[in-house]
Amino acid sequence: MFDLEQFTADCRAALSADSSHKLVREVVARAVSDPNSVLKGIGEPKRAGVQKLYHAPDLTILNVIWGPMMTVMPHNHQMWAVIGIYSGREDNMFWRRRPDGSGRVEAAGARALCVGEAEPLGHNIIHSVTNPIPRLTGAIHVYGGDFFAAERSEWDPESLDECRYDLAKNMKLFEDANALTKYYAERRS
Repeated sequence: MFDLEQFTADCRAALSADSSHKLVREVVARAVSDPNSVLKGIGEPKRAGVQKLYHAPDLTILNVIWGPMMTVMPHNHQMWAVIGIYSGREDNMFWRRRPDGSGRVEAAGARALCVGEAEPLGHNIIHSVTNPIPRLTGAIHVYGGDFFAAERSEWDPESLDECRYDLAKNMKLFEDANALTKYYAERRS
């Protein structure tokens, strides 16, 4: 069964051996290759949210539960990340800064992540995330730094103008997703 203490120790050892995402990606890929074990170890997703599993200046591990049909606007992390899916699906749209110096972004690619897949994101990646399915998606996110202290940017979903990342606003998106999930569940009853 997935053991969080061992997983954290394995991530720490991988980071010590190589400060890039490469070895950490192997640890995450190994974990999510058995999604039922991860579900038994950290529990079945019950509601959208971000659960801090480990937090240090050089490494953050989160259990991210995306609400049904939930989307988070384009943003960056200013550090590498590895995302491993153990339930549902996470679609990432990748963006790049426009060459005109406007601070706006333009679409540059996409990647759908399914159960059992682990994907690295470089330290300068800009991406938006969508859970395109009508149920919760569970993902382990490992970051090569302090996810909560990094100064980062987000881009307005309509104008694609850059602004400072607002952690509180983004955490509220998860609560909004829970309210919407409850609303749809009540309508189905």
